[in-house]
Amino acid sequence: MKKILLGNNAIIQAAIDSGVSYVSGYPGCPSAEIGDDFAKIAAQNGVYVEWATNEKVGLESAIGASFSGLKTLVSMKSFGINVCSDSLLPLAYTGTKGAMVIVIADDPSCWSSAQTEQNTRIYSQFGHIPTLEPADPQECYDFTKLGFEISEKFNTPVILHTTTRVNHQKMPVTFEDVKKNAEFKKGQFEKNPYQFATMPPRTMEMKKELLDKIKKIQIFAEKSKINLIDSSKNKVGVITSGVSYLHVKEALEVLKLDLPILKLGFFYPLPEDKIKKFIHPLKKLLVVEELDGYIEREVNVLAKIENLKLQIFGKNVLPIIGELNTEKVCVALAKITGKKFLEFKVKKIDLPRRTARLCEGCPYWYVFPTLKRVAPNAIFTGDIGCNMIAGFAPHNIQDTLFSMGASLGIGHGVSKSTNQKVISIMGDGTFFHAGISPLLNAVYNKSKPLMVILDNRITAMTGHQPNPGMGKTLMGEDTTQVSIEEIAKACGVKHIKVLDPISIKELESTVKEFLEKDEISLIICKRICALLERRQKKS
Repeated sequence: MKKILLGNNAIIQAAIDSGVSYVSGYPGCPSAEIGDDFAKIAAQNGVYVEWATNEKVGLESAIGASFSGLKTLVSMKSFGINVCSDSLLPLAYTGTKGAMVIVIADDPSCWSSAQTEQNTRIYSQFGHIPTLEPADPQECYDFTKLGFEISEKFNTPVILHTTTRVNHQKMPVTFEDVKKNAEFKKGQFEKNPYQFATMPPRTMEMKKELLDKIKKIQIFAEKSKINLIDSSKNKVGVITSGVSYLHVKEALEVLKLDLPILKLGFFYPLPEDKIKKFIHPLKKLLVVEELDGYIEREVNVLAKIENLKLQIFGKNVLPIIGELNTEKVCVALAKITGKKFLEFKVKKIDLPRRTARLCEGCPYWYVFPTLKRVAPNAIFTGDIGCNMIAGFAPHNIQDTLFSMGASLGIGHGVSKSTNQKVISIMGDGTFFHAGISPLLNAVYNKSKPLMVILDNRITAMTGHQPNPGMGKTLMGEDTTQVSIEEIAKACGVKHIKVLDPISIKELESTVKEFLEKDEISLIICKRICALLERRQKKS
C-alpha cells in the first residue's frame, strides 16, 4: 500500500505494522503528532496510548509494559531525553523483554524548542543505545520497523533519532498495512530480579553484557542495508546521515558533481569496517551532519588506522549552529573540490524583528500587564509553555527561562539569596510535569516567592494535549480531574487563591497581598485557552 504520510505518521504506521501494543510519551514539537494521531486510531488497532505527566514517567510506564512482554513505542522532543535519562541508562543495562523503540526528535535552529539547540545523539554513545537516523518519511517507516526487529533480536531499547525536517516532511510511503485485532491484549510480568533490577554486584555484570551486546549489534550494523553507498571513482567522498543526506544529493546535482557517498542509517554503533573500506581509496572526505560533529570525530579516529593521508573536512567548512541546507553544503563542496559556486547573497534589510505573540483572546493578556503594573521591580522567573511569550514585547517581564518547572526552582534560589520580590510563572501542564517538586522544596526550605500558575485548561503550546487537570485521557476516557489547589495544599502552601484573571482588580489586589507574605504563596489564574474554547463551540 502507498500513501502520502508525514514522517511522524509513517512512524505510527510502522509501529502498528510491527505489532506495537503500548504507546506513551510526552507532547513536544516536533514529535507531538505521534501521540495525538496515534490516539485517534489506537482502539481500532488494539493499542493503548497515553500522554504521561512527563517523559521520565512516560518511559518508565513503557518499561513496565516491555517487562510484561508488550511491544512499546515512546515519543518525546529532544529535552525529554534529559528528563528520562535516569531511567533510560539503567534500561540499557537490563535490556527489554518486549521490543521498544524510543523516538527522540531534535529541533536544529530552535524552531519550536527555545532553550538550547540540543543534539541528543550523544546519549546514544553515552548510554550504549543503538540509534537509527532516518532521512525521510519512507525511512521513518522502514527504520521504525527495523528498530523493533533489532530490539526484539537483541533485547535492547532502540532510539529513532529524528529532526524537525524529518518529522514534518511529507512523501508517498510504501507500507504493509498489517491488519490488527482491535482488542488490547495484556502481557504477563514474570518475576526475575536478576534481569530487571540494577543492584551491585549484578550491575557490573550487566555492563559487560551490554558491551558484548553492542559488539554483536555492530556486526549487524555492518551488514545492514540502511548504510547505503552511492559509488563513484572520484577521490573526494562524502559521509552523511539523516536529512543531511538529502541536502548532499541536491548539492551534488546543483554542482553537477559525481562523488561517492556513504549514508549512515546506523548512528550507533557505527559500521566501522564499512567506513574504513569507504575512506580507504579517498584523498578528501567531507562529513556532513547537523550540529556537533560526532560522526566526524569517529571518522578521524578510523582514518588514523586506515588512511593517514586522508584530508577530512567537516565543521571547518560547515556550520555547527543551525540547520543545514543545500546551499550550505554547496559552499562546503565548492571549497573542497574547487568547483565554482556563486553563493546567493541576501541583502540585509533593517526590519523590525517578528516575535511570538499571544493569541487573540488569550487569558494571559489579563495576567502579564497586571503583574508588570503591580510589581515592576520584581524578578520574574519564567517557564516553558505559552507563558514564555512574557519575555517578548509588549510584556518584557521574563528574567529567566530554562526548563520545565525551573521557574520556581530558580525563583526559590533568588528569593533565598536576595531581598527582592520574586514572581514565578508556570502553566498548568508544566506544573503537573515538573512543578510539584520545586513547590514542595520551596515550602520545606521556607522560601517566599509568589507562584502564579496560568491554568488555561489544556497543554496549549504543543497542540492542545490533555493533562491531569482536565479529567480526560489522551484516548478520550473520563478520569480523575486533579486539582492544582489541592496538590498545593498537600505540599503545605497556606496562601492560595483561585481566580479568573479577567477579574483584574481581584488579581491585582491578590498579587499585592501575596507579595508581602513571609512564605510561599500561590495564585491560580484559571481561564480556558481562547483557541480551545472556540474549538469546543464548533464541535
